[in-house]
Amino acid sequence: MSAVRALEERAFNAWPARQTVLHQGWVFRLAGGFTKRANSVNALEACAPFTGVREAAEALYARHDLRPVFRISPLAGADAEAALAEAGYTVFEPTWVMQAALPSKGALPQPCVDLATTPSAEWLDGFAAANGVAAANHAIHHAMVQSIALPCAFATLHQGGQAVGFGLAVRERGAVGLFDIVVAPAHRGRGHGRALVRGLMEWGRAGGAETAYLQVREGNAVARGLYAALGFTDAYRYHYRVPAQG
Repeated sequence: MSAVRALEERAFNAWPARQTVLHQGWVFRLAGGFTKRANSVNALEACAPFTGVREAAEALYARHDLRPVFRISPLAGADAEAALAEAGYTVFEPTWVMQAALPSKGALPQPCVDLATTPSAEWLDGFAAANGVAAANHAIHHAMVQSIALPCAFATLHQGGQAVGFGLAVRERGAVGLFDIVVAPAHRGRGHGRALVRGLMEWGRAGGAETAYLQVREGNAVARGLYAALGFTDAYRYHYRVPAQG
């Protein structure tokens, strides 16, 4: 479980919530309802007691006009899963955390992948648009990205002078996390996703990282196949639980 906790901590740091509340070995994360990762209840300690946690979370999220969302990783005990099921919470979006070892020497990023250590206004807008972020959420999205405290790489892939792919990497404690790798629909199937991932992995390796990790939805067979071909293997699975009426 120590390896799971280390990856969970890194992922929390890499995609920060605007507000966090610690509660009996759990963390309630809030970010105005933008993204599940930043607006969910997560176990911080293996098998942390769940007594009263659901009620406390429901009250807090109601206060902020948000529905309660529980992210169930291997750190959450069986009692949490059973209690949420009994309360009518349904399983949503099963996801795999995948991990890969980085070679001591890797290929340099392909020339079409541009890497920056700070996000430009153009990158923020393009990244948000490519990931389907509604215009109304751009301000909070940009603020969250700019609040990442750790070393970052902001990747852009160009084709014919046009930005067609984006990705984000965050490096911490010997590992580099890859987030929201996206290629415009009209440009998929041409190796651009592979180029983005390899470029960000190389950036992490050059900065001293020994491993890379990412999160991918269980049903995204194309992405899982790409990551497996690049050496990623399954580390652990998590899913969300949300109220049935939500």
